[in-house]
Amino acid sequence: MSPARRGPWVLLLLVLAGLTGAVTLPAWITGTATGPVIGTVEVRVTGAAAAPGVIGASLVLAAAALALGLVGRIGRWVVSLVVAAAGVLVIAGAVTARSGAEDRATQAAADLTGVGVLDGAVVVAPWPWAAVGLGVLTVVAAVLLLRASAHWAAPSSRHERSGAETPAPRDATPPDDERATWDALGRGDDPT
Repeated sequence: MSPARRGPWVLLLLVLAGLTGAVTLPAWITGTATGPVIGTVEVRVTGAAAAPGVIGASLVLAAAALALGLVGRIGRWVVSLVVAAAGVLVIAGAVTARSGAEDRATQAAADLTGVGVLDGAVVVAPWPWAAVGLGVLTVVAAVLLLRASAHWAAPSSRHERSGAETPAPRDATPPDDERATWDALGRGDDPT
């Protein structure tokens, strides 16, 4: 990636945001439970339910990607810190979901059957580890972004008003000729 260009970095952050959100869609935790009315059912806990902070982190990454194209030097530092914090949140959420798999499956069983008792063992899919890997990649990307953004130019001020232009006084008499009136309108002055 070219250190002097923002576009690839924005794209990288958007891809990380998309992958982080996508990894929460499949079931992370599965098991079985038996209810008095419903019988035996499969208990499935998706990544979004097991680790809601991971979904939040993916939204933060998407917002950081959009902000990266608009901010100046200090803003890029802030964006880099926010990206690193999102990566840490993904790691913490995935590790917590994995370590608390039994409790999350028991709660899901209680929601499905009315009885919070599991029949067998709880199975944890490899998706939490994939989320941990994405979190680590996000933290690494934040560090590299911080280093690369030091070489970027400041955002363009092409569409901002310069301080040298002074507005015409309001009590000035409008010019008599039609061309001068149109020129005044073009500058943003109201000749009326």
